Amino acid sequence: MIINSDLHIHSSYSAATSPRMDLPTLAKGAARKGIQLLGTGDCLHPKWLTGIRELHEKDGFFYFKEEGTNFVLTVEVEDIKRVHHLLILPSIAKAEELYESFRKYSTDIDSDGRPSVRMSGEEIAEDAEDVEALIGPCHAFTPWTALYAYHNSLKDCYGDMSGYISFVELGLSADTSYADKISELHNLTFLTNSDAHSPYPIRLAREFNRFQMQDMTFEDLKAAIERRKGMKPVLNIGMPPKEGKYNESACIRCYKHYSLREAILRKWRCECRGMIKKGVRDRVNELADCDGAHPEHRPPYLHLIPLAEIIGLAVQKSASSKTVTGIWDSLLAEFGTEVNVLLDTSIAEIRGVELDDRVVEAISAFRTGKISVIPGGGGKYGVIVLNPEGSGEDAGEEEEIESKQQLSLFDF
Repeated sequence: MIINSDLHIHSSYSAATSPRMDLPTLAKGAARKGIQLLGTGDCLHPKWLTGIRELHEKDGFFYFKEEGTNFVLTVEVEDIKRVHHLLILPSIAKAEELYESFRKYSTDIDSDGRPSVRMSGEEIAEDAEDVEALIGPCHAFTPWTALYAYHNSLKDCYGDMSGYISFVELGLSADTSYADKISELHNLTFLTNSDAHSPYPIRLAREFNRFQMQDMTFEDLKAAIERRKGMKPVLNIGMPPKEGKYNESACIRCYKHYSLREAILRKWRCECRGMIKKGVRDRVNELADCDGAHPEHRPPYLHLIPLAEIIGLAVQKSASSKTVTGIWDSLLAEFGTEVNVLLDTSIAEIRGVELDDRVVEAISAFRTGKISVIPGGGGKYGVIVLNPEGSGEDAGEEEEIESKQQLSLFDF
């Protein structure tokens, strides 16, 4: 059984999120995207957990009868050093137990879906083990609220519990080619999740994982993440690192980019006097201790851009415009889900639909890597330049996937 999953999102109870981040909207949105399994996010928030209790439950997964989307209990928490951790829990009873453990160390656990706790990473991992939860660092390389922003190793963060960590979430500014330059990560599973704060197609599941599982159960998800019993991740799907907000070192005020040497010489102050924030690429290269060769268990990584963004680039309209929405709806009416259009339907089949030729050519260009990316930095996303007549600078390095024609896709 192949399962597409986005395991890190938020509810309307987290700061800076859409009020439409409710369970029915998320279930419908995931189904249209082609995602069978969503993390609930925010499962320690009492009101959000009340809503989750109203769903049907089987073997640790929660669902609406009328939708094909399953949910698994997840939460992101911030430790005393501002590092963020993702926890995946097996049951409501265990979530309640974890809530009681964290409550005495948190002033906002009842008000913010992503609570801050006055605990170290090691202490949080100990509590995770006590409730049989999976745990790993969120968006591990970004210069804010991340493992490698404040620590030089897993051991620095998790202490004696570092052996309990089973996954690392790469984040939007890193991919497998970056993370495997750090040898301590070679035995860990890499997760690619959206960290979505809104349910729109350009945010929800903009990054996701494809797992080989036997059944839709928490235990099988756990086995897939831990790569046991023949279950495992078979594909990571996410944005190219250059598109991330913090890929290169850049000023957070005017967004001027700097090399690492220039930033150090300037003492991390831009000519405009703004702060230069160290980029993920430079941070990874500081920590790199091997040539980046992938361990045998590492699945391919595909770069992906949401379908609405591809359509918008093709027809030169906003991804949220009526024109783009109409084309997106027509493609889903024909092929079922966004994932089917982006990954599983041949270009020949797409050409057979009455469709603007520019859209077909754009989808083809992304599949074959005929794009360029102007890198992001300092909190500003990178920019994709569509170049269907020639190969983009990022093309050609993805591993071939069995039974797939395309070699790469790209996401914003």
